[in-house]
Amino acid sequence: MSQGTAPTASAGIEPPKRFPAEPLPVAGGMRLIGRLLGVAPAPSADEFRRLGELLYAGDPEMDELVEWMLEAGVAATKPLFQRALTEGIAAVPDAPEPLRAFFATYETLPDWVEPEKLALAAQVMRCGGADGLYIARDVALIGGYQYSGFNQTLLRTGALEKGSNARFAETSQWALDVIHPDELRPLGRGYRSTLHVRFIHSMVRRHVEAMPDWDDHEWGLPINQTDMAATLVGALVAPSVGGIGMGLINRPREYEAVAHLTRYVGWLMGVRDDLLPHSFRDALRILIHTSSALAIPDETSKLLARPMADDPRQWHYDRAPQLHRRIARSQHLSITAGFLGPRAMRTLGLNPFVLPWYPALRLPINLMRSIAKLRPGGLTLAAERGAAESEVFMRTMAGDPVAIGDSAHVAHHAA
Repeated sequence: MSQGTAPTASAGIEPPKRFPAEPLPVAGGMRLIGRLLGVAPAPSADEFRRLGELLYAGDPEMDELVEWMLEAGVAATKPLFQRALTEGIAAVPDAPEPLRAFFATYETLPDWVEPEKLALAAQVMRCGGADGLYIARDVALIGGYQYSGFNQTLLRTGALEKGSNARFAETSQWALDVIHPDELRPLGRGYRSTLHVRFIHSMVRRHVEAMPDWDDHEWGLPINQTDMAATLVGALVAPSVGGIGMGLINRPREYEAVAHLTRYVGWLMGVRDDLLPHSFRDALRILIHTSSALAIPDETSKLLARPMADDPRQWHYDRAPQLHRRIARSQHLSITAGFLGPRAMRTLGLNPFVLPWYPALRLPINLMRSIAKLRPGGLTLAAERGAAESEVFMRTMAGDPVAIGDSAHVAHHAA
């Protein structure tokens, strides 16, 4: 049964039952890269305790705005929100104060944002192409199903009904919007997609917590600060970290730019600044430390991972579709196995004896591309090639154009 409103995150509160008594070990590859950058393999006692406390923390600004929208009547207020999102708050005559205050904040770049770093990061992240999306899918997302507490929210948003393919397609579309050239500026595509996702998160948070079988003291608040921080770095930083294992190498200043973009996107998404990266080393710290606090698998891990492993069987190929689907399934399992290892594969209910043939095949190719990227004009060419590869993969995976938020049907129900 629901236990009512979650406790407010504050020093000294008892974390939800799903929180481990001590930090858990993280994947060997992540730990190795962390050691090279001087990141502690586990958070300090105070840091760890804070991650547990923030499982009760939501997104006050968006949650308050959604509360006002629902009280005032969503049929009247949602069109105002959508117009402010797409055209700017100045385009909403006599905008109500809650709406005006929210968008006045997020239409203004914070003083710490460096637009040239955002542009560089977007270009670098496009260079990852299809392989970058593969790492996001086969490592970050499937590996994330070991976060059983987060799975409880996913299952209540229709994850099984809509399918993991739809969820990843929407996540990928959001990430591609964020790194599209010059689209992270206020009113740009990446800006709009991020605030749209933030709105959906708030609706889902409200709806799921009201369900009779949701237990705050067991799982914390749905889509809380700790989970959001882990998801953010998993989506935007993990592909750069994992890419190293497939030969996708960047310059130090490019990694720093990726962290800067992640911080700005996280700010737009409503993640607290103390959970956002201020450097690439800091980004890796957040990735490792949130993993050590959240990666507790249970029966939901297999329930969600097994269907995702089979998703390539429904992908869209013009020629020899059955053959291509079988190859794609083997390819993506080989990435998962190569990065997560046999223990995690067993935990996820997947074959632990899959050979990592695709990462081994791509390693020399991507290393040569990484070297070529250093030549004058090389970064631009690599970004163009990567963007084209990503578009092809999105068509193959999704078939139809992707609408962000469609898979979270409870958000529409709540609205």
